[in-house]
Amino acid sequence: MLQRPDCSGDMDSLLIVTTDTVQACNDKQQVAPILRQLKALPVELGQPLHLVADTGYFSEANVKACGEQALTPLIAMKREAHHPDPLARFTEPPPLKEDATEVEKMRHVLLTMAGRALYAKRKCTVEPVIGIIKAILGFRQFSLRGLEHVTGEWNLVAMAWNLKRMFVLAGSCSAATA
Repeated sequence: MLQRPDCSGDMDSLLIVTTDTVQACNDKQQVAPILRQLKALPVELGQPLHLVADTGYFSEANVKACGEQALTPLIAMKREAHHPDPLARFTEPPPLKEDATEVEKMRHVLLTMAGRALYAKRKCTVEPVIGIIKAILGFRQFSLRGLEHVTGEWNLVAMAWNLKRMFVLAGSCSAATA
């Protein structure tokens, strides 16, 4: 059986905020569980404003679920071309019509300069965490078998990453105050 780790993280601190491990071939059904986990977090941690995800998470139901949680979804709807028109990069999209659907509203936000910038931030925050876990922590495959064991192993890896990251963050805070 295929077992896939999943996690959501904070884009500023690079900390992993939630984890999950599923036996699913795609991510479309993973937004609702992540939203439930985020809602269950202590209020002191703050509330997320956006859900930024790649095209594997896109569905109309997921866009609506984000809206119900007062999150602005920024979920890629399809793969974008690598070399878009240079002028398109520096122009805002035309105004959104009043009767737009939730998906159309999200697409419009993704086309704005602010939306593109926030989505682009995902490439240098979320993706490197997984790469660093593979390269520096040396985690490339699960040692255990079974969903329960794999979930525990992934939680341990996420905790190790968070401890390493908090050590770096604490060092940069103390250096700033010195």
